[in-house]
Amino acid sequence: MTTRKYRKKPVVIEAYQTDKEMIIHTLEGDMKVSVGDYIITGVNGEQYPCKPDIFEKTYEPVGNISE
Repeated sequence: MTTRKYRKKPVVIEAYQTDKEMIIHTLEGDMKVSVGDYIITGVNGEQYPCKPDIFEKTYEPVGNISE
């Protein structure tokens, strides 16, 4: 077996940082979101939570802010 290195394709996602605890439905089932977590909307419209430290290591802002 040969191990290779891969890079994630550059994909622009939408996300927002939540200010309250909540439960969101994800492809893996219902997940608890804590204050400060990001909720990401994926390329197929799916949503999932991401802790702030992981989000900041993985994503960077592009374009304008929209609400």
